Amino acid sequence: MSAPAPSSPVVVDAEPLPRQEEVLAEEALAFVAELHRRFTPRRAGLLARRAERRAEIARTSTLDFLPETAAIRADDSWKVAPSPAALNDRRVEITGPTDRKMTINALNSGAKIWLADFEDASAPTWENVVTGQLNLIDAYTRRIDFTDPGSGKSYALKAEDELATVVMRPRGWHLNERHLLVDGEQVPGAFVDFGLYFFHNARRLLDLGKGPYFYLPKTESHLEARLWNDVFVFAQDYVGIPQGTVRATVLIETITAAYEMEEILYELRDHASGLNAGRWDYLFSIVKNFRDGGPKFVLPDRNAVTMTAPFMRAYTELLVRTCHKRGAHAIGGMAAFIPSRRDEEVNKVAFEKVKADKDREAGDGFDGSWVAHPDLVPIAMASFDAVLGEKPNQKDRLREDVDVKAADLIAVDSLHAKPTYPGLVNAVQVGIRYIEAWLRGLGAVAIFNLMEDAATAEISRSQIWQWINAGVEFENGEKATPELARRIAAEELASIRAEIGPDAFAAGHWQQAHDLLLEVALDDDYADFLTLPAYEQLRG
Repeated sequence: MSAPAPSSPVVVDAEPLPRQEEVLAEEALAFVAELHRRFTPRRAGLLARRAERRAEIARTSTLDFLPETAAIRADDSWKVAPSPAALNDRRVEITGPTDRKMTINALNSGAKIWLADFEDASAPTWENVVTGQLNLIDAYTRRIDFTDPGSGKSYALKAEDELATVVMRPRGWHLNERHLLVDGEQVPGAFVDFGLYFFHNARRLLDLGKGPYFYLPKTESHLEARLWNDVFVFAQDYVGIPQGTVRATVLIETITAAYEMEEILYELRDHASGLNAGRWDYLFSIVKNFRDGGPKFVLPDRNAVTMTAPFMRAYTELLVRTCHKRGAHAIGGMAAFIPSRRDEEVNKVAFEKVKADKDREAGDGFDGSWVAHPDLVPIAMASFDAVLGEKPNQKDRLREDVDVKAADLIAVDSLHAKPTYPGLVNAVQVGIRYIEAWLRGLGAVAIFNLMEDAATAEISRSQIWQWINAGVEFENGEKATPELARRIAAEELASIRAEIGPDAFAAGHWQQAHDLLLEVALDDDYADFLTLPAYEQLRG
């Protein structure tokens, strides 16, 4: 008797969307189902391994480079695959979600690369997941335009040779997509985002000479990179494109991955393009993993942890050295400032800080960097132009002067700044305001002139949790306690109501956001990711 045919993927609890059949075609869903059946069991094992490693860090309060992979680090002979032409010059990359207006503006921005984000800058409503895919299909086929219903302003793509190259970021391994079931199981969000995008666009992008290219988020080990590599090998065979067509840039935004940079590149070497320094998630990962480590791991206010902090310098300089040793691009961190249309003095000060940050990255050997707003593209471009000139990158700058020891990466106490009461207030404010927007389906949100995403909310709630559990005493004599956090949160809720008015307040998700922030910031059982309980409350 022959085995029953595999069941087709099932879309559940989702309202029909315009043109969804173009994205959710039977053949595309069959590919996603195949990814799920082949690779989700391995993903489950890797998530279990994360928990085991976290327990080991809790026991030892330390990390080290892996002894079992020392031979890979010592072998100078291997390099990643040569960069394709469309990824050779990455001096400025703009990030943002895949809504229709952002898709056009990012492609037109003048940046070399657009990180088209289905992860931290996108709240994963089913509408965002599906229409984001549709917007990218339309962009590649030049069927995309947009008219702002408020201003009446129209947006259209520039000429093909003026558009940024797209590097798409799927969701991390930890997130499921509740609206798509295969054999009764939720499919990992990573396979939904990657699978639909790859199936529809891989050949099209190959013909354009621009991909398919990916950013891989939240990676915690080289074994997780190995899983992605196996996914790429299978996917390329499945659609019949040459092996090595895919290129992946891995975000080194977890503390454990910082100890495995070379191994991560090695696992992906036929598909690797580079590594990126993701600041807020990296700090969140330090708090998460070393939350039992005592006072020496207590971070000060997030804005006091600049990239010049010794342990952050160790992280970024090791990243540059590692990438260039192996022929990969080193991509710097985010300039998150959002220019004000009303306060030129605010802009002047912020632009100077952005310039200093990008000058430092270019001077340190990075090949490019991130910005969150098109107005920052020229500033970052000038910083890298000054160092690179006509060269597409500076991978020939090997940074052999860099010598980072294992302890340097977790020397949080090398930074003398302390947590402050205003820092606690800011963490509560940003946490509530971001979560409220996320619950409305917005993943990238301008708050206090900064573009915030889910990583921002993670560091905010993590610092509240850490300061309370460490018994931090602030400069005003108050001690970090659950009661203090609740009082500040109540004051912020009242302030928001006064700021926007009772009708707008009632129409939003403010109380829900307030309650969720306090849940993940005050519970003894620290949630691995804020987005896991938040996703349970996300409608749509």
